[in-house]
Amino acid sequence: MIDYYEGLSSEEQRGVSESIQQLCRQTFVLERHYDRKTKRYQVNRDYYQCGRHLEFIRAYFAVMEIEVVENSQIGVIYIRGEQVVGEKLSKLATFYILALKLIYDEQMSTVSTSVNAVTSLGELHEKLGTYRLLKKQPSVTEIRRTLALLKRYQVIEPLDVLEEMDGKSRLVIYPTIHVILLGDDVQALMETYGEEDERDGEAEI
Repeated sequence: MIDYYEGLSSEEQRGVSESIQQLCRQTFVLERHYDRKTKRYQVNRDYYQCGRHLEFIRAYFAVMEIEVVENSQIGVIYIRGEQVVGEKLSKLATFYILALKLIYDEQMSTVSTSVNAVTSLGELHEKLGTYRLLKKQPSVTEIRRTLALLKRYQVIEPLDVLEEMDGKSRLVIYPTIHVILLGDDVQALMETYGEEDERDGEAEI
């Protein structure tokens, strides 16, 4: 493993270090990001940089008993394992993730060539209302803070400026949502939350 790294150019070594740091910091690396300026999906250089040295990166994380997974079908490289400690989320962020997953799965069930879905803040709140999860309307500050957090972890990409968000504001849902809740019965989880008293969120990213 050391021989491989030392055999790389200084630029490639920096690239490997950046990939490892990004996986540690964000858990996921996406193949494509939506760019608001061009209104198009742009190739993420970091994804291919990570993929080029994937075996080395896998060996590096394996020392910590962390698995590096590449899902080329949806364009995500991510880490998983008991040693991966995520950030504790607020109740609103947890509910947003659950609703985003339902919306994502609904859109992906239709014939589509895209791995991304698009929703609106209003649709997101409507979905939460259907499951009786929003006991009261969250404050604008709380909504913006939650969306900023999900954007940082590459779960969503707001298509409008966060400071100007309203019910019509659109959100790209990245395929990382599929990885976060892979295998969970999300609808049953939503119904369970809806029946329980309000409590702090317990999900992690």
